[in-house]
Amino acid sequence: QVHLVESGGGLVQPEGSLRLSCAVSGLTLNDYILGWHRQAPGKERELVASLSKSGKSPFYSDSVKGRFTISRDDDSKTVYLQMNNLKPEDTAVYYCKATGWSVYWGQGTQVTVAS
Repeated sequence: QVHLVESGGGLVQPEGSLRLSCAVSGLTLNDYILGWHRQAPGKERELVASLSKSGKSPFYSDSVKGRFTISRDDDSKTVYLQMNNLKPEDTAVYYCKATGWSVYWGQGTQVTVAS
């Protein structure tokens, strides 16, 4: 059974940092594109960052490029999203997604950026 479990969200002040983690079980990382998406209140879910199946070639949306970094640790089967210089507009529920033969989503973790 496949599980994606996010953690690391919380309340942070503008210009602060957070690191999100997504613990993956039940699938082989190299078989899936791994990504982080977010959904703000009243808005559609959007792709924030993703990694190719090889774990290389990161993609970032224009809104987070230069501030966020996606990475993965194959030993622990964890995908990370390091978020720096956070802005109030980054406030959203952040979801981990695995795309391959099937698509799997985590339950999401809330990130709130406010002073």
